[in-house]
Amino acid sequence: MRLTKNLLALIVLAIGALWALQGVGAIGGSFMTGQSQWLYVGIVTMLVGLVGLVWANRSRG
Repeated sequence: MRLTKNLLALIVLAIGALWALQGVGAIGGSFMTGQSQWLYVGIVTMLVGLVGLVWANRSRG
């Protein structure tokens, strides 16, 4: 179960990074490229992914 949680959190983190990079224009080829709102959406999504990683790996005792 821990592996599944980690994988899901990493996927969310990676999607957030992609959106943020598209928002600043570092990755092209999308309607999101150069749109600053996607930078902010990406940052929030990355934070959710980081919280998910912490939650998946917190100690049980």
